[in-house]
This record gives sequence, structure tokens and C-alpha cells, in this order.
Amino acid sequence: MLSISGQYLARYRGLPPDGGVTLPVTGAQRRFILVRALDPTGRPDLVPMFFAFPRGTVDPVRLAAAAGRLAALHPVLRGRPGVVRGTPVLRVERPDVPVVRVPLAPGEEAGTALRRALSAWTPDGPPLRLFLIDDDGTVCGDGDGDGGAASGAGAGPGGGAEGGPGGPAAEREVLAVVLDHAVCDGTSLARIVEELGAAYAEGPGAGAPAPADVDAGLAAYREAVLLQLDAEDRAASPESLAYWGDRLRAVRDRSPAPRPGAPAAGARPSGSAHALLPSPAGGVPFPELLDACRAAARALYGPGHVVPLGYPWGGRPPGAERVLGCFLNTVVFPAATGQAPSGAEVTADTWWDDLDRADVPFDAVVHAAREAGSGWSGRLDGLLTVDDSRQRPPLRLAGIEGREVHVDGRPVRGPFAVSVTQGPELRLRMVWDRAVLDDRTALDAFDALAGALGTTTEAASATGRPLT
Repeated sequence: MLSISGQYLARYRGLPPDGGVTLPVTGAQRRFILVRALDPTGRPDLVPMFFAFPRGTVDPVRLAAAAGRLAALHPVLRGRPGVVRGTPVLRVERPDVPVVRVPLAPGEEAGTALRRALSAWTPDGPPLRLFLIDDDGTVCGDGDGDGGAASGAGAGPGGGAEGGPGGPAAEREVLAVVLDHAVCDGTSLARIVEELGAAYAEGPGAGAPAPADVDAGLAAYREAVLLQLDAEDRAASPESLAYWGDRLRAVRDRSPAPRPGAPAAGARPSGSAHALLPSPAGGVPFPELLDACRAAARALYGPGHVVPLGYPWGGRPPGAERVLGCFLNTVVFPAATGQAPSGAEVTADTWWDDLDRADVPFDAVVHAAREAGSGWSGRLDGLLTVDDSRQRPPLRLAGIEGREVHVDGRPVRGPFAVSVTQGPELRLRMVWDRAVLDDRTALDAFDALAGALGTTTEAASATGRPLT
């Protein structure tokens, strides 16, 4: 019997030619395309990166030319996710990367304007878009790389409103590099930043990539996706599916129903909190981060449950070139919130077993769990992502290094999400959907998260637990 990925590839190969370039999609892309199709608004998951520069640094014409060359070389950056006869595909179009100067409405703050621009994202347009806005101090005002957070956040190097490039916050501009998640994963972001800066350095007069280079990029991407689908097909063996069925049999959805009238009129759709914590020399092991998320889930959903938490894992398939795209699988961690003996050591033992089957695509895992008797819908009640600041190059435009900042208050896909940035210090962030979680409960969960990592509530508060 063919696996879900095998059945998908057979359907793709049976599609009639449409005169354009239509590529298959990976299991990771299938998940994002399905989630978007089930969203009543058709809203895609977006991956934004925000960079602060001294005002006047960014030349929009030069930036558009650089981004266009980048999209020409990487077909996924000019791909449009879609569905043909019930089959998810990626249609490759001509390079088109808009650079939008975001205007401020009367009395509007820069952070609010950026959120407004992203909320107006049309799902059938280019997957890579750039937004530029003059900061008024509401994005870069706290000086710690956590723009948009409320006052009281811990200041990083050069803290205060004068920190970072360009002097006072009101003398800066913010560039948002935003991608549809269906065309990128975490391993693609560093390369996009690096290559965008390199293309900008070539200047607006640099010619378009050679047709041979464009064709080679398209062939390499197609081959990588086919290799990925083959790896997914082989990974979904009966033994692996039985493992996931047994592993997730007790999982149930625990996300509360949307609260009537929440969030309040005029309030941001999501809340956030962050802390800067001590980090051991080698970083915090991943099982300890998973176990900390288990503590947060217990604070949110109560004891005695098995909650589905997800995290991205994987890489490019063996034999594939290092292409940009969305290849990382979402692995499901059944977070038991009871009082049974657990801890990071027990979590690590089961996690290593999970990693042996981490290539089984998410949709196949959901199907296996339901076949085994789980009542789980396939929605995730929490998400963990981990990054390493030492592997994320800064965006440099004409020799000027941008400082990465955050714009909080954007919509969240799921009840809560935790992001961890490993480095000299551990940067811990949590965001939550205010439609389903109240701020007080969410902040208690954030305290449990930080506490599980060996940080007391008082220490977390000292480094900043802003409500935004």
C-alpha cells in the first residue's frame, strides 16, 4: 500500500499539463497548504524578520533589484502554493518581490502599521515581500532586540533607546522581510538574509542571473523535492506508523474554545512575554526545552492530560543540493501533564526514539494516531522552535549591519508558541492567542516555563515579562 506521500506523488504525476511550471510539494508544505485551506480567511502562516537600520540606509530600488535576483535563482521564492484537482502544488511564476513603503495613518504607531500591513497579506501573491517603515520609537524603543515589547523589558548590549545602529529609535527605519511559511523553513532564513545582503552589495546595475543558472536552480529544487518525497515514502513504514500510533494514542485536543468577546476591542490578537536567562556553555539540551514546554502546558490546560506539542526537525534529504524551501517536518511530542515521574532524562529517552521516526510526515502521523484510537484532530496545542544566534548572520546592506528586532501582537496559529534562541544567553519568548487564553493564565504558564529551566519567577520578572 502506498504511503500518503506516495499517493500524493502519484496524484501529482497524473495532473494534466497546464502550460506552466508546476512542482510537487513536500510533506511540510502539504501541512501549511492544508492549514491555509481550512482557515476561513485563507490566511497563510507568515515568517517575518524585522531589521532596524539608520534612517535612509535602505534604497528601495536597489533592494527590489537584489530581491528579484534572489527570487530568480531560487524557484521557491517565486512559487505560489495552490491546489489543482485536490492536489497541492507549487506554481513557479516570474520573479516578483514587492518593496512596500508602509504609510502611517494619523495617530498610528509604526508597530501598529507593520501589523496592519502584514494582516492585509493576500494569499495569492508573491511568497516573499518586503516592507519598509520609519520607526517612531514604538518598534526599536527598548533597545534589546525585542522591539514592540512593553516597557520593563531587559535591555541588551547598549540598552535603552540609544542602543543598536543609528542612534535614537526615532532616527531609524525598519525593514521587514516576510515569507509565506509554505516556501521556507528555519534552515532557509539565514541563507536568505546572507544572499539578500550579497545581492544588494552588487548594486542596482547588476544584470539578471544567467538563464543557465536559473534553469540549474529549478532542476536542483525539483530534484530535492522528489528526493524528499521518496524519503517520506520510505520513512512511513508499517513499523514506524505503528510506533506513532501507540505513542500518540492518548493525545487529545486541549485548546479551549474561543472566549466570547476576546480579545477586547482594540487589543492586539496575541500577547507575549520574554526573558533573558543564563545559558550553559553548550546551550540547553533540546529534551530540557521540551520538558519546560510540558510545564507550560500543565499550567495552561491542567493536570492529567496528554497534549500535542509540535516542533520542527529534519533537513534536506541525502543527495539533495542545499536548496531553499520548506523541508523540515513537524514532529509531535505528547506532553503528559500529570504528576507521574518524568523530567528531562525520561523525556530524552523517548525523544531519541521519536527521532528515529522523525522523517514520517506530519499528515501520516496524524492518520496513524487516529487509526490507533486517538481522538486527536491533528491541531497542535503548542509549538516549540529553537534557533542559534551564532548561526544567524545579520542583514548587511551596503556595509551597514541591521539589528534584528521583534514586532509582537501579530496573530498566532495555535494557542501558544515558544521560541528559544540559544547563544551566550538563552532568549526565551512565548506568544499566545488572546482569543483562547487570558493573559493571567498565559503569564503563569510562562513562569512555569522559565521555572522548569531553572529560573525563578523573580528572575524571569527581572529580565522582563511584558504584556503586549
